[in-house]
Amino acid sequence: MKTAKKGGIIILLLLCMSIFGYSQYASASQIGISINQSELLDENENGSNYNVELQFENPSLLLLTAGETEFFVIANDEIIGKGKLEPFTLYPLDSSYVKGTFHTDSNTNDESVSIRISGVTKYDVFVTSLDVPFVFYPTEEQAREFIHQD
Repeated sequence: MKTAKKGGIIILLLLCMSIFGYSQYASASQIGISINQSELLDENENGSNYNVELQFENPSLLLLTAGETEFFVIANDEIIGKGKLEPFTLYPLDSSYVKGTFHTDSNTNDESVSIRISGVTKYDVFVTSLDVPFVFYPTEEQAREFIHQD
């Protein structure tokens, strides 16, 4: 009978850990992103190079460590640039500023441009890793500042 109780307790613990793990994964997939700053480094006939700083907000109780993250700048469903963010750590229920660079291949001056920034960040959590996609839709003003349109 003692073995049955131990087995039940182990199953209950595993179930609780699974539920907690899934809820934290769901929270981690809701990471908030905003543009803190964007700086034009240089511009030529091939495109423009920028330094960028994004703010990531972690709504989960997990400490998330991310490696280098690749992201894409998309305008009107066309990739106009891509970039990389430095490795970073997101502390539980906190935010982090992450620096990176990106390059745009074309210069768009269309006022009706719909910009989005998307990518996948790989977070290392305990003994596993999570691939968490992100999509950020900046406001028109943020988009103009981000890619320095006039």
